[in-house]
Amino acid sequence: MVINKHRFSGFYLTDLDAILKQLGIKYLIFTGCTTSVYVESTVRDAMFRDYTCVMLADCMAEPVGQGLPRSNHEASLLLIQALFGWVSASDEFIKGLEAHRIAAAQAQP
Repeated sequence: MVINKHRFSGFYLTDLDAILKQLGIKYLIFTGCTTSVYVESTVRDAMFRDYTCVMLADCMAEPVGQGLPRSNHEASLLLIQALFGWVSASDEFIKGLEAHRIAAAQAQP
């Protein structure tokens, strides 16, 4: 499925929210380009729509301010972690999914 967006957020004037709600989606995993602009804008809009958001810190990039002592990428991760969702490394996230799968399998009779 491809959703064309015309602004920073994937939710702004798109059918993304309606599609996700129709599918019963509650959790969103974020990767992408320009952490402090496109990703952060979409995470904020997702949180305002009651989605639980996880940003995979090592699966996004930040060209804005690259090479400066403090990056916009790090600032966005801090802000998201503090106010809008969770931040994880991709390997830790995958380990968590695997542990959940194993626990669910063991819980079935």
